[in-house]
Amino acid sequence: MNGLVGKFIDGGLVFTVPIFMLLLVIIGLFIWAFLKKANHEKAVSLINHIGWFAVAWGFLGRTFGLIHAFDQVEAAGELTPHLLASGLKMSLVDPLFGIFVFIVARAGIILLIALKKKNNSNQ
Repeated sequence: MNGLVGKFIDGGLVFTVPIFMLLLVIIGLFIWAFLKKANHEKAVSLINHIGWFAVAWGFLGRTFGLIHAFDQVEAAGELTPHLLASGLKMSLVDPLFGIFVFIVARAGIILLIALKKKNNSNQ
């Protein structure tokens, strides 16, 4: 687990913490919609938008990670694998986490739509 938390921190807390909070909001919306067992369109729409925002935020973090990597190379005056690797690592964690949150959001949407269709067919 320490490795996973370390990767989370490597992505830069400015980007990974908001993405994690978006994940919690998506899970909360899914649970709310599941327990409500009524019209799911509003929850599906919110989950959809939040999922896409998580992806966009992750790629924004990627852009800042790449800028950070090139700033480190520029400050050092030479390109070393260590300097480039640290910035590239930072630039890959954020979009990966954003895509993970997006997949969770998509899975929640699929389940809510399936639940709605099942409820409609039983009536």
